[in-house]
Amino acid sequence: MSNFSAITPGTDLPRYARELSRMHDAVIAGSRSGMRPRDIVARSWSRVLESGLDPDGSNVRDPMSVDEVQRRRRRSPLSSVIDELEQVISAVADVSQLLLVVTDAEGVILWRMGAANVRRRADSLGFSEGAEWTEARVGTNAIGTALAESAPVQLFSAEHFEQSQHPWYCTAAPIHDPRTGELLGIVDVSGPALTLHPTITALVETGVRLAESQLWRHHEHRLDRLRTAAAPLLASVRGPLLLVDEHGWVAHTSGVTSRARIAVPRSERALAVPGLGLCMPERISDGWLIRPAGDNTRLTIRLDLTPTPAVELTGADAQWRSALTSRHAEILLLLNLSGPQGVTAAAMSQAIYGDAEHVVTVRAEVSRLRRTLGAVIESQPYRLAESVDMTIDFGAAASLSDCALVRASSSPALRELVARAVDSNQVRN
Repeated sequence: MSNFSAITPGTDLPRYARELSRMHDAVIAGSRSGMRPRDIVARSWSRVLESGLDPDGSNVRDPMSVDEVQRRRRRSPLSSVIDELEQVISAVADVSQLLLVVTDAEGVILWRMGAANVRRRADSLGFSEGAEWTEARVGTNAIGTALAESAPVQLFSAEHFEQSQHPWYCTAAPIHDPRTGELLGIVDVSGPALTLHPTITALVETGVRLAESQLWRHHEHRLDRLRTAAAPLLASVRGPLLLVDEHGWVAHTSGVTSRARIAVPRSERALAVPGLGLCMPERISDGWLIRPAGDNTRLTIRLDLTPTPAVELTGADAQWRSALTSRHAEILLLLNLSGPQGVTAAAMSQAIYGDAEHVVTVRAEVSRLRRTLGAVIESQPYRLAESVDMTIDFGAAASLSDCALVRASSSPALRELVARAVDSNQVRN
């Protein structure tokens, strides 16, 4: 994470809160103000104003039932790390007058802990278990804005949209499943605005790192159990093979050098694995046995950029095709254009979003893409595996820069291709 603090060391908090309040009233009313909101705040206010929420009153809170909150807790992978997260703030919660809040991926508060007097104040705001704290529900707030921006957010005082939230600060960051890149929820630390300290962002970062590291440890324990359960069968199987879990993470390898993860296996569908070629997955215990379907270990990827993006993989005597989102098609195209040297996560963020502030989002998108393609995408930096050949099909377009997907893209790197009218010969075929 980069520094996302709303204040700097030495900020006069009461004075800054008054300045923000005057700015909030002017900007929300459509008047001129000598002070402008930070970019992330301005984007959020714009979204919230378009939704028709009222900045003067408390917008509707409709908390879920206790039974529904309990059901969501049981279903959430974060339930296995909530005790560790509580320990992060237990020593400082009372003296620092703060709350730790953990939501699910929909912004519903599932856990809340911290100073008793601050919890009571939060109750009057509707900031309690079962409440949905998205921008659409309660306006600009760190939880909802972190969901909307897919990035960590800190808000101070009148940077919140609702006036009832102005006496607060809130600091939030997304937690992702380290195996899949899937968004699991938001960690938020909130408290009275005038108690905000610059170190709060570090506290939230610590909570996210702790949660994701604990989730990874649980993942490693599951791989250990899979290896133990499959050991008798593996001892009787000959030839190169992989043993992987439900998400394609490798628990055991024999006769082949493999990355830590391949694509997510599916029944009766060939799977592309660099070093093995196309394979047919076989169910075993709580995972999959992966063995080559033929002798040819080289893979060919055809990236289809016609109106419905797709990817087609060919190897040995097998072939399969899968639809792609526009974002995943853009990532594959950028990887192809980057060549063997590849591209870092920060550079990919710059290419797609125009800044280096979306590294977490890039990593999550690449992780989701790997669920389809597996280890054909290598890391550090991101690049296509050496055993992979890619071709680009942009249909009836005369060149890559004429391709509809490229022309419609918001990616600065691809927009530059259009502006420069790059010929399709620059694409590695």
